[in-house]
Amino acid sequence: MDLGWDDLRLFLDVARLGGLSAARETTRLSPATLGRRVAALERQIGEPLFIRSQTGYRLTEAGEELLERAEDVEAAMLSLNRWREGAVGDRVVRISAGPWTSAFLAAHIGEIWQAEDGIRIELVTANAKVDIGRRNADIGIRNQRPTEQWLAGRLTGRTAYAIYSGRQLINGIAAGLFVGVAGEAATTQSARWLHAHHGDRIGVRGNDARTLVDLVAAGAGLSVMPCFIGDSDERLVRVAPPIAELFAEQWIVTHQDERHSGPVRLVAGRLTQLMARNAGLMRGEMARG
Repeated sequence: MDLGWDDLRLFLDVARLGGLSAARETTRLSPATLGRRVAALERQIGEPLFIRSQTGYRLTEAGEELLERAEDVEAAMLSLNRWREGAVGDRVVRISAGPWTSAFLAAHIGEIWQAEDGIRIELVTANAKVDIGRRNADIGIRNQRPTEQWLAGRLTGRTAYAIYSGRQLINGIAAGLFVGVAGEAATTQSARWLHAHHGDRIGVRGNDARTLVDLVAAGAGLSVMPCFIGDSDERLVRVAPPIAELFAEQWIVTHQDERHSGPVRLVAGRLTQLMARNAGLMRGEMARG
């Protein structure tokens, strides 16, 4: 049976991260499923690839040999994807970010991309971290320093969060109720903070950032959002200082192999400049009355 690229990608994640639990976030698979896939790959190879212990997975000699060959396949697949993108049009640069940051980037797209650049931009919006190692994105905007050895990161500043209200004290706002978050978005740090501190007073929920902003503006209740969103929206007003527990770093992350690529370097540089120009807004220093 031929080895499949999907199985080799899973193997690369487990090998690089040192275990099933660590690879869960990048693969989006449970440790149990990963364990079965690794065991199946070992049966195909005909010998163990990992030495398993309570502290993680360590490569055997056969595993080290497969790692070297799998990285060659990874490089070839990247080259193939670049060729495909070049064959059908301009190079696509994918930027991954959470919903709030994606909305900010969309509002400032002219500072990131120009039609004459000869590239295309794709915003990959997700609450969870998008895997740059697998080239699901070329650039990521994250709230933590990257720990993976194949990623490079640049700290661009800090982001503040605060509680916001609509400008009219009606409906849920007048009653002191909050707008909460449902679905996948409820896993973010700000959503967890809101639930922990005001969960008993949530009257309405939305499952995406745009809906939450519109609900607050319409008077459905108060809510927590980044200051760069709340302070930029004329319909909203900040009702309390930034929340100390929610201050977060902001990093621009790229793959080590891609950061010197012309299109990626161009877009990453513009993103860095955009964040620098708006550093005060990001830190919550631009509140309106």
